[in-house]
Amino acid sequence: MNDSISVIGGADGPASIFLAGRIGISWLNILGLIIIVLLLIPNIIYALKEKNQENRCTNKLMNILEQIGRYGSMFLMVFNIGIAEFGFSSVGAFFVYLFGNILLLISYWLIWVMFFKKKTYQRQMALAIIPTGIFLLSGIAMLHYLLILFAVIFGIGHIYVTSKNRV
Repeated sequence: MNDSISVIGGADGPASIFLAGRIGISWLNILGLIIIVLLLIPNIIYALKEKNQENRCTNKLMNILEQIGRYGSMFLMVFNIGIAEFGFSSVGAFFVYLFGNILLLISYWLIWVMFFKKKTYQRQMALAIIPTGIFLLSGIAMLHYLLILFAVIFGIGHIYVTSKNRV
């Protein structure tokens, strides 16, 4: 097989390119970068609007777990480091990754719009759970076990901290 675009499992076109890892720079996951940027935009807007927001969670361990999980998940979504990551096992796994993340991001943005209009605890918790779901879905679809681990750590920490910062 030549070194250009491989055909995997009968796939062709864009799915084959992604499955073969031939798009862009091999250490950079462009789709992961786009997902992270789209996750961060409403958070940055919120941080700018609510400048005096303080973290009311006093559990240092949970605050640390949240940050380790957050930054580890974001890093592993964007950078391919070659540790405990195997790529998409099939075209179907790629499409689950792509369309699952699109649906989760649309939900996330819609809930942010509703949260900006009226802050409720249910919306606040949804905004904590959906990013965890994005990280988990991505890790599972890509067979990226380290991402799955960091997503679980993030989920535990973020959901706990968010519950302590109830609006």
